Amino acid sequence: MARDRQILFWVVGIGVLLFLLSVLSSVLLPFVAGVGVAYFFDPLADKLEKKGLSRGVSASLILLGFVVVATVGILLLIPVLHGQIVEFMRLVPKIVNSAQSYVLPQLEQLRDQLSPEALERVRQALADLSGSGIKWVSRLLANIWSGGLAFFNLLSLILIAPIVAFYLLRDWDLITGKLNAWLPRHAAPTIRQQLSEIDATIAGFVRGQATVCLVLSVIYGVGLTVAGLKSGLLVGLGAGLISFIPYLGAATGLLIGLGIAVFQYSELVPIIVVAGIFVFGQTLESYVLTPRLVGDRVGLHPVWIIFALLAGGALFGFTGVLLAVPVTAVIGVLVRFSIDRYLDSPLYTGVQNNTLKRPDQPE
Repeated sequence: MARDRQILFWVVGIGVLLFLLSVLSSVLLPFVAGVGVAYFFDPLADKLEKKGLSRGVSASLILLGFVVVATVGILLLIPVLHGQIVEFMRLVPKIVNSAQSYVLPQLEQLRDQLSPEALERVRQALADLSGSGIKWVSRLLANIWSGGLAFFNLLSLILIAPIVAFYLLRDWDLITGKLNAWLPRHAAPTIRQQLSEIDATIAGFVRGQATVCLVLSVIYGVGLTVAGLKSGLLVGLGAGLISFIPYLGAATGLLIGLGIAVFQYSELVPIIVVAGIFVFGQTLESYVLTPRLVGDRVGLHPVWIIFALLAGGALFGFTGVLLAVPVTAVIGVLVRFSIDRYLDSPLYTGVQNNTLKRPDQPE
C-alpha cells in the first residue's frame, strides 16, 4: 500500500507540473532562460569561489561579462546582418524565378510522357504534401512566436532573465543542498546517482553542444564570407546556431548556400567551394568537435532530440524548445534505470532468486 501511495504521489506531482507548464508557458521563458544561464555558468562560479571570491561577487562578474560580450557581439553583428538580411530577401524571389524557369520545362516534358489522369494525381499529391507541410510549419512557428517571442515576453527575457540568473547562480549551492536534504532517506543514494547521470547528460549536451554551435557558426560564417557568397555571414551563422538539432544545421545551410551559389556564380568551382565548406564543417563536427566536446556519455539519440525539440515547440512554444533537451535527458536516464531494474528483476528472469546473467553482462 505504501508503494501504491508513492506511485500515486509521483503521478499526481508530474501531472500538476505538466498542467502548470501548460498554463504558465507564456510567462516562463525568462525564468527558464535564467535557470539555463545559471546552470551553464555554475562550474565557472565554483572555480572563482575556490580562488577566494565570494559567491555573490563571482556571480556578478560572470553575468556582467556575459552581458557585455553578448551586447558587444549584437551591436557589431546587427549592422552587418541587417544588410545581409535585406540582400537575402531580394535574392529569394530571383532564385525562385530561376528555379521555375528550370523546373517548368522539365514538367512540360513530364506532362507529355504521362496520361492526364496520372499527371492530375501527381499534381494533387504534391499540392496536398506542400499544403500539409506549410500548415505544419506555420502552426509550429505560430506556437513558438505566441509562446515565446511576443514583444512582452522578449522584453521580459531581456530584463528579468539576468536577474533570475544572478540570484540562482549566487544561491545555486544552497538550493541544491536544500533539495538534497529533502530527498527520502531510504532512496537518497539511488536518486543522487540518477541525478548525477542526468547532470552529466545535460551538461555534456548543453555546454558541449553550445560550444560546437559557436565553433560551427564561426567556420560557416567566415568560410562563406571569404568565399564571397552573398549573405554568406547570415547563412553561416544561422546554420551554425541551429546545429544543436542533429544534421539540420549543415543540411539547411548547404541547401540555402548552394541555392544562392548556383544563382550567383556561373562557374562550377565557387559552387564546389561553398559545398566543401559545409562538408568540412559537418565532418569536423562528427569526428572532432562532438566526440571531444559532447562525448558519448550524453546518450541522446539524434532522432529523439529532433522529436523532443519539435514536440516542445509545438506544445509550449519557445519555452518548450528550451525545456526539451533537459526533459529528454531526464527521461532517457530514467528509462535506462528502469530497464536495468527490469533486467535484474524476477519479471525478466522468471525466478525469485536471480542467478541468471543479463544479456548485456560479459561472460
